[in-house]
Amino acid sequence: MITAAGQTTASTATATTTDEPVIGAGADFDTFLALLTTQLQHQDPLNPLEGHEFAAQLATFSGVEQQAYTNKLLGQMMTALGANELGQAAGWIGKEARTTAPIWFGNEPLTLEIEPVSLADDVELITYNSAGLEIARERIGSGSGQIDWFGRDTQGEKLPDDHYYFRIESILNGNVIAQSEVGAYARIEGVRKVETGTELILANGTTIAASQIDALRNAE
Repeated sequence: MITAAGQTTASTATATTTDEPVIGAGADFDTFLALLTTQLQHQDPLNPLEGHEFAAQLATFSGVEQQAYTNKLLGQMMTALGANELGQAAGWIGKEARTTAPIWFGNEPLTLEIEPVSLADDVELITYNSAGLEIARERIGSGSGQIDWFGRDTQGEKLPDDHYYFRIESILNGNVIAQSEVGAYARIEGVRKVETGTELILANGTTIAASQIDALRNAE
């Protein structure tokens, strides 16, 4: 049977030995033969190991060895894929990534990508801080494309340094017909490998998963 630890225990129902030979997933064929020879030497002459049991043990060992080999290949493939992903992401350093995740706003404006519904005759930009609180709304017209966000409140005062994210509401005849997230650009300062995959380090130490970006551009 296959134990919880991934080992195969050879059947010894007709053997006189008290210890069951255990074949680990990493054992080689020579080890298996040595154990089987020992088992044959100590079996009861009046109740020898039957042929079908012998064949079953060989088949079980072969299956375990094949599974171990497959697992080894899979591990090598996953390592290679992880290395390739990290190597690819390293080429992004110095570029700007677009993400809908919260990103840092300090003294420099952020570039936002506005993509309202085509039917909209007006668009409202909604700003949220790192706590998820809505802190600002402003009408920005019905156009699409990139805009610079300077982080000002209704009195024209600069908002506190913080991580911000954005949504827009597409409006038609005064009614909201759709809401969508807004991508913002930030410079990639570095990359690193973590348990969950590849992580990007943005300006001011903001970190996001590589899977959270949906566009890249050369830094302006």
